Amino acid sequence: MQVKETLNEGLKRGYTITLTAAELDVKVTEKLKEAQPDVEMKGFRKGKVPMPLLKKQFGPKVLGEAMQEAIDGAMSEHFDSSGDRPAMQPDVKMTNDDWKEGDDVEVAMTYEKLPNIPDVDLTTIKLEKMVVKADDASIDEALASLAETAQDFKARKKGSKAKDGDQVVMDFVGKVDGEAFEGGSAEDYPLVLGSNSFIPGFEEQLVGVKADEEKDITVNFPDDYQAEHLKGKEAVFSCTIKEVKEPVAAEINDEMATKFGAEDLAALKVQIGERLEAEYTGASRAIMKRGLLDALDGMVDFDLPPSLLDAEAGQIAHQLWHEDNPEVEGHDHPEIETTDEHKKLATRRVRLGLLLAELGQKAEVEVTDAEMTQAIMNQARQYPGQERQFFEFVQQNQQMQQQMRAPIFEDKVVDYVFEQATVTDKEVSKDDLQKAVEELENE
Repeated sequence: MQVKETLNEGLKRGYTITLTAAELDVKVTEKLKEAQPDVEMKGFRKGKVPMPLLKKQFGPKVLGEAMQEAIDGAMSEHFDSSGDRPAMQPDVKMTNDDWKEGDDVEVAMTYEKLPNIPDVDLTTIKLEKMVVKADDASIDEALASLAETAQDFKARKKGSKAKDGDQVVMDFVGKVDGEAFEGGSAEDYPLVLGSNSFIPGFEEQLVGVKADEEKDITVNFPDDYQAEHLKGKEAVFSCTIKEVKEPVAAEINDEMATKFGAEDLAALKVQIGERLEAEYTGASRAIMKRGLLDALDGMVDFDLPPSLLDAEAGQIAHQLWHEDNPEVEGHDHPEIETTDEHKKLATRRVRLGLLLAELGQKAEVEVTDAEMTQAIMNQARQYPGQERQFFEFVQQNQQMQQQMRAPIFEDKVVDYVFEQATVTDKEVSKDDLQKAVEELENE
């Protein structure tokens, strides 16, 4: 087999691979010999069918497989000996389209190789870590917010009209075609207006009612309602309003703390402080990571595969277009052109992606099965009731697994670099941290 270089320009490489007819015949014979012991044919004992007859009977079927294996082997040997790593799947095609059995096989292979990544002295990197302590004021602010979510309701003054967000306590009887239906009646039912817990259009008609008032509410059950006999039907609910209550924040005390799973208010404050500091640490890490990427971007410069740049620029342009056009959910839209700004951002991303991959490989960073399982479980929670199906989907989808593994790998490499760099703590206020986060999001 002959391999001849036809292109060597920057990162682009091209080769012709020639597999002679004699070599292909040897490969076919080898595969037939492997199968010969199990072949049965009329007139011959099992495993005793002559090779010429095997070639005549099965040779054409084995030929394509032997040809593919030979070409794959030549490519693998080439990459092992050259050290080249293709940036994307190599383009491989036969050049002698008029090939017939007995001819040599000629194949053209082209690809872009990944560049050689220069060494980086990570110990020279200096980073600043923003440190924020959860002070009493921040904890009290978070407690007040929790109290809002744990709101109670108190009766409005007599004669007050119900507003959106109020709680209306009522008796009601629902009827379809003049007949009460099962599950359509209740007494002393507390309904928060605006909660969308009732049939569409029901709660809106209660805005403005008063205590001791009676009112009929007319609504239509949705066409996709779960109860078959009520789908699309008009219903009339006769409502007797007993109380109209306004929302009030819960009192911040031990009783409220137990609603959030804490033993008492003091324990809840400790939990809040820990949660706040975890949030601050996460935000601080994101800012420090950006500083690290900026530092790395300024330390290296190397040629980048054009195919990777084009693919990344196209992905960036596509993502930004959908952010600007959120009403378009599918991909039925005009072709999106990449701009110089897209290409500039793609250049940074590809360069840093290749550098981090190289650093991770040299440091033998790996994503463990346990880390992958945890990531899949975390994402599966976004699909309540379908967690198992999502888990199975990921297990059977290599591309999805790679998409989930990539950010975990990157974060582990970033943590590795943090350990090598010189990191200085800097205590700042919560407002300073928030400002830094906003600047990061606006870039």
